[in-house]
Amino acid sequence: MDILIILEDNNGNIHRMGLESIVAAQQLGSELGLSTGALVMGANADALAEEASQYNVDEVIKVNDPLLASYSADGYSEAVKQIIEQENPTYVLFGHTYQVRDYAPRVSAKLMKPFLVDNVALSTEGGKVVFTKQMFNAKLFSDVIPSGEGPYLVSFQSAAFSADNAASGSASVREGSVNLDASMIKTESEEPFQEEAGGVDLTSADLIVSVGRGIGKEENIPLAQELAKALGAELASSRPVVDAGWLPSAHQVGSSGQSVSPKMYLALGISGAIQHVVGMKGSKNIVAINKDPEAPIFEIADYGVVGDVLEIVPKLTEALQ
Repeated sequence: MDILIILEDNNGNIHRMGLESIVAAQQLGSELGLSTGALVMGANADALAEEASQYNVDEVIKVNDPLLASYSADGYSEAVKQIIEQENPTYVLFGHTYQVRDYAPRVSAKLMKPFLVDNVALSTEGGKVVFTKQMFNAKLFSDVIPSGEGPYLVSFQSAAFSADNAASGSASVREGSVNLDASMIKTESEEPFQEEAGGVDLTSADLIVSVGRGIGKEENIPLAQELAKALGAELASSRPVVDAGWLPSAHQVGSSGQSVSPKMYLALGISGAIQHVVGMKGSKNIVAINKDPEAPIFEIADYGVVGDVLEIVPKLTEALQ
């Protein structure tokens, strides 16, 4: 196969960023006429393979080795390395998850191939593939064209592609095999990383209410919390709110926080600095409320309201309730 997508398990389902990688592979395969395949492994490999087979890829490889039942960087990196050597793909695509950040560099070292990390886009020019990533806190973009022989290991930033755009299909599933030994597993992983105890998972939220400096002061944060509760949304913020200590860092969206792609992103008093925009640009609908009519956030908003959030938010919450 030409493109191999590494899919990650998220409680028995394909991780959302894996679905985004499928979109990337489908785009790349369509533009260059390349074949695509997906790899699933771990304790839930059967369920993941069944789910993956419903997308438009050529085939799904399922690895059921008992040494992969629990995640370890040692086991996963060796298994992925062996599958890459067996299938000889030109491109290996990952979602840039915490797990991938842990084991994919080991795959890179084992294969002596570079790892092109955290890309935000891809394009093709004259038969060559161009990967784009952000630099200098998202102030600049860098285009990278791989040279030499593959495989090229590539990860994509959260929300670089929309999981909703993954084309459905009917792929065949085949058993894959790897040669693992218990002596290879020298590390044991703890529970999956959480931003904070209690779980603020903005990356999987469908609705997000996000606050910026325009909220005025910490005592006004409950206004946004009440609106989020009325909508059934998660509460997020821009960096200045976190820096001021008004909300914990787990709520931060942006280049130094989380990247999100909800169905609706309601921005309250957020100016729209590029460092924040890069973290929420994948939102399906952006609604902005800001008293500054020249705020950059209105350039990307689908709906905009020019006004004081302290006057508008309580009335909006009351109407929703």
